[in-house]
Amino acid sequence: MSKGLIATTFVLAVAILSPIARSQDVPPQSGTSTGQRTDETQWAAHDSVPPDVDGWGRTIVPPAKDHKSAAAPRHDISGIWDPGDGGIQALGAAAIPDDGKPGHRLEYTPAGLEALKRTKPSNGTRSVLPSETDDPVVTGDPQGFPREDLYELRTTEIVQTPLKTIILYEFGKVWRGIWTDGREFPKDPEPRWYGYSVGKWVDDYTFVVDTWGLDDRSWIDHTGRPHSEDLRVEERFHRVDHDHLELTVTINDPQMYVKPWMALDKLSFNLEPTSFDIREMIWAPSEFRDYNNLIGGRTSAPDGK
Repeated sequence: MSKGLIATTFVLAVAILSPIARSQDVPPQSGTSTGQRTDETQWAAHDSVPPDVDGWGRTIVPPAKDHKSAAAPRHDISGIWDPGDGGIQALGAAAIPDDGKPGHRLEYTPAGLEALKRTKPSNGTRSVLPSETDDPVVTGDPQGFPREDLYELRTTEIVQTPLKTIILYEFGKVWRGIWTDGREFPKDPEPRWYGYSVGKWVDDYTFVVDTWGLDDRSWIDHTGRPHSEDLRVEERFHRVDHDHLELTVTINDPQMYVKPWMALDKLSFNLEPTSFDIREMIWAPSEFRDYNNLIGGRTSAPDGK
């Protein structure tokens, strides 16, 4: 087996090893909960818990095919939102993945190229064996931001208060606070894994968030793209209609990249019912060790197979 194939299967293998992740390896569908438990005769047709049952055993019913969404409410992106498979992004930011295609090559500054060479990701065109990666998450560091948007972006809950908007992420069970009280960024911020975020409404249905003051020990995405402490990230949350939300993310780091680049381009989310159960999805070092013992530490033959 080639290095690339082994490394590319890392995300799936970790999911297989995790009982929690195993129950949600197929993204949940939009719909409403019936409050009824699926009986054993229905479960018998599946190797594990079927993807249309939540953590409480209640069936999730998808919306009717002829369902037509209502108009979007003004100044409101609150709710439980599911991006489906589009949020996994194992090969890097969805809008510009590290897949070797010419159109997806980023323009690095000399400092950016040097920083890139120092990273050893387990996915992408520069992938190494999982046991050889220097991914900071593997040693226990937080994903940080913007990687929280750009790797394993799963079901996400957004809560709005008069002073700030709070985003609750399924992967890692972390949260971010986005201030909406008109404050400015701190003059000399202490770097944070998730930075300092301020947001404002630019129209009735578009909420724009600026984030900076980010810790440069984190990676931008799963393929080891670096950033400096000068990184600034813009998120644009656009409420298309009542049931759909789009997220666009732009990276601006003049120390590392020749020009700003779009990491997400209108990634679509579906609204889930308020009763929807968001399961845990946590990367655990013990599971990573189990994976390496099983397959991750195997060496490749001289011919790469």
